[in-house]
Amino acid sequence: MVKRFLRLTTLTHASDTHRASDGTLNLAEEERIEVRLLSSVVGDEAELLQERPFQLLFLSNMLPPLGTALLSPVLGSLIDPLGTTPANIGLVMSAFTAPAIITIPIVGVIADRYGRRPVILFGLVWFGVAGSAIALTTNFQLVLFLRVLQGIGFAALTPIIITSIGDLYAGTKEATAQGLRFTGSGISQTIFPLGAGVLVGLAWRYPFLLYAIAFPIAAVVYIYFEEPVDSDAASDSGVKNVRQQLRALWSLVSQRRVWAMVIVRGTPNIVWLGFLTYNSIIVVDLIGGTATEAGLLAALGSLSYALSATQAGRLSARFDSRLFPLIVMNVAMASGLCIVFIARTLLLAFVGIVFLGIGFGLTLSLYRSIITNLASPSARGGLVSLAEGVGRITSTLTPIGMGATIAIATRWMEFSASVRLVGVGTGLVAATIGIVSLGIVNRSPPTHLKE
Repeated sequence: MVKRFLRLTTLTHASDTHRASDGTLNLAEEERIEVRLLSSVVGDEAELLQERPFQLLFLSNMLPPLGTALLSPVLGSLIDPLGTTPANIGLVMSAFTAPAIITIPIVGVIADRYGRRPVILFGLVWFGVAGSAIALTTNFQLVLFLRVLQGIGFAALTPIIITSIGDLYAGTKEATAQGLRFTGSGISQTIFPLGAGVLVGLAWRYPFLLYAIAFPIAAVVYIYFEEPVDSDAASDSGVKNVRQQLRALWSLVSQRRVWAMVIVRGTPNIVWLGFLTYNSIIVVDLIGGTATEAGLLAALGSLSYALSATQAGRLSARFDSRLFPLIVMNVAMASGLCIVFIARTLLLAFVGIVFLGIGFGLTLSLYRSIITNLASPSARGGLVSLAEGVGRITSTLTPIGMGATIAIATRWMEFSASVRLVGVGTGLVAATIGIVSLGIVNRSPPTHLKE
């Protein structure tokens, strides 16, 4: 199965396709049928699923989303073993997202200068080592330190994987690839949180051991993945010093369309991290459910955005402008978060998370597709990494800001009411920033690409 998954397939013409002597379909015909079936779901660019470079990027991308999603259903279960408090347990999320604020832009410049492949390999190994090591300690401060290290590994993965897709594809195919990459994130966030919710019932350490999956993935990538950067682009980047690279990046980001897109890129993270951080508290403390049911809610959200992300390419092809669908998806995303926080039953929370997931999957896929096309190959890694860094800023500040606001609100109301109020406010703030930023992008002049 692995060999078949990794094989680079070249589709043959109809004249080359025939049945085997025993009457069964040969390999080429089977693959053609598979492509037709996938095209009915994904769109006309489904054949990229059979290309080895995309398959390897897809495989690598299964890991980084687990930095936050894996812990969402089990955070409440970690309070006693780690000797901390409900107010501080959210720092486990922020410690992971915080280092990427600084390291992602640095990693982007490194990837533009030295290539994507070595950065991705480093990220996989580093992420796996730091994450699985958490299972070996009960010291809360050491756990936070290891999460910081794990966040550095994340910085070398998602932004560079997104950049590599931009290197390999263009147009609708690139939008489809970005959506399918995000679908991979949803698949991993559907499967692994469910496993974490079960494993934490056996021992709180076990969910962290799931991070060790990074090691076999790194081995496969090391053997099969080839550098995707065009040789001319790499040559252009190589003759620049770091100061020139940063100056060119600043020239690009200072353009109104670009900086508005960089800002709007961070808004989906506000909604998703707001949900992930308070998922277990909503389900267990406010609704009266269990950690396993919190895992189901997180899994449903991940499945929703995984399925919706497959339609990013089709949505791009259907509309002349992406403004209207993006506004609609921002509203759906924020509305879903509000429903989850005000839900009194698990069923209503399930309804809300579906809306949230659909909006999250499409907005983030399309945002990333737009951003990768705003830069030339020699500056693409820097711009994508900067935009992803903004996403890390919002991911880091969201749990801290929500926790502080809830602490203040509990002076005047019950804890449950303050959690619900702050959750709804978070959704409204994210939608407002997103829609206003999209309006700025829509009214901005075209971007001038500079080498």
